[in-house]
Amino acid sequence: MENSWQIVRRYSDFDLLNNSLQISALSLPLPPKKLIGNMEREFIAERQKGLQSYLDVITTNHILSNCELVKKFLDPNNYSVNYTEIALQHVSMFFRSEPKWEVVEPLKDIGWRIRKKYFLMKIKNQPKERLMLSWADLGPDKFLSDKELQCAVKLLSACSHPYIYKVTFATANESSALVIRPFNEKGTLKDLIYKAKPKEPFLKKYCNPKKIQGLELQQIKTFGRQILEVLKFLHEKGFPYGHLHSANVMLDGDACKLLDLENALLGLPSFYRSYFSQFRKINTLESIDVHCFGHLLYEMTYGRPPDSIPVDSFPPAPSLSVVSVLESILSCDAMKNGMPTVSRLLQMPLFSDVLLTNSEKPQFKIPTKLREALKIAKECIEKRLTEEQKLIHQHRRLTRAQSHHGSEEEKKRRKILARKKSKRSTFESGEEHSAKYSNSNNSGSGASSPLTSPSSPTPPSTAGASSIPPPPPLPPPAAPPPPPNTDVPMQPDPRPAVSTSRGALLSSIQRFQKGTLKKTETCDHSAPRIS
Repeated sequence: MENSWQIVRRYSDFDLLNNSLQISALSLPLPPKKLIGNMEREFIAERQKGLQSYLDVITTNHILSNCELVKKFLDPNNYSVNYTEIALQHVSMFFRSEPKWEVVEPLKDIGWRIRKKYFLMKIKNQPKERLMLSWADLGPDKFLSDKELQCAVKLLSACSHPYIYKVTFATANESSALVIRPFNEKGTLKDLIYKAKPKEPFLKKYCNPKKIQGLELQQIKTFGRQILEVLKFLHEKGFPYGHLHSANVMLDGDACKLLDLENALLGLPSFYRSYFSQFRKINTLESIDVHCFGHLLYEMTYGRPPDSIPVDSFPPAPSLSVVSVLESILSCDAMKNGMPTVSRLLQMPLFSDVLLTNSEKPQFKIPTKLREALKIAKECIEKRLTEEQKLIHQHRRLTRAQSHHGSEEEKKRRKILARKKSKRSTFESGEEHSAKYSNSNNSGSGASSPLTSPSSPTPPSTAGASSIPPPPPLPPPAAPPPPPNTDVPMQPDPRPAVSTSRGALLSSIQRFQKGTLKKTETCDHSAPRIS
């Protein structure tokens, strides 16, 4: 299979993508078209930089980077399936067994998930009542067995809590799940913050709001307290969630009610996973819920999500108590030290004085076997997150090291060190050569004695020198020579006999005196004899 990074994209592909993303009302920096001179080398290099900058802007935008258009553009092989058709097939099969339901219209792209589709529904004998059906494929964190999943999903319709949105019907099979809820014309908490219409596409509603304005302080306090109460309830029940964000909180009168409890059961990834997977201290579903609550509180306060995580400094807020809570969740210290608990947040001044008037008694009975299965599934989800965080941490360290070694300053530093090392090694090799030369002269072997110094003393030979007469004695020296340095190791001569013999022979030749030879008489018998 061809990898996504091997896909060749033309400018026309970028142009089509940009036209499709105009629904977001964002100003995206796509380089303009050029008809003449578009094959010049300088222009091609400049165009590549411009298109890369365009992709950088898209992929750093949290909403755009998760949308189906961008996923298919970057990785068409892994995102080639038409999930709308698959959802329609599953919904049609469902209607065969449940004929009382009827589809009014598909709610196209109202959510951010690629593998989750929505339909507006009605009951045939109650045509005025509107419901919303959501179909979702199973995700990578699905660790329940098919039987356990079906049991857990069906329990959702029996759950009763003042701050959990009611489920009318829920079912699951080996590949997907289907949930029906009442349709709320007011929409979600995110629709309230962004002043959006619930049926509009996700990109259009939330990418570039016309007016950025947070909620009033009393709304922040009340909604925050209600959400924390339901999170505490789920944590005590051992029911995993991990999918809190403002579009998963339904507004029902003056109350905020949690949506999509089935997401964790189906193993779907969290909306904020790309954020908390960067921080190894956020490694449990409880700490994930608290981290996601920090995003939600920031959005309620300032009318927009934070630009980056962690947040270095917070803008002015309606109350210092709001900033205090945000700092405990989204600051650099919080990312290093870990998230506070839900109980700790409920005790903070922002929420501790909020009075909740709803008297509905929560009910959510989970069988013992299923509770144990949920506990194991929760541990598996957390383990996979920890492994992913470890890989991200290793990749980040490697990237930093490569960036450091590839920087201009580091290259210059390495060049300077290389020059110094080269000079030092040249100097040391010169010193070593001089030391060897000096030691050879002082070793007494005579192997490296210069030939131009006939008066230098030569020690007697140790091998092969008995046939050569010794030289005449020299006059006594003026002063005794210094003792040899025993600390310096002597280099053994691999050919001592040959070198000593040669030195003695040369010395003998230099001191040869013709007068010392004895006279001899020769008898020449080589002349011919005549008999």
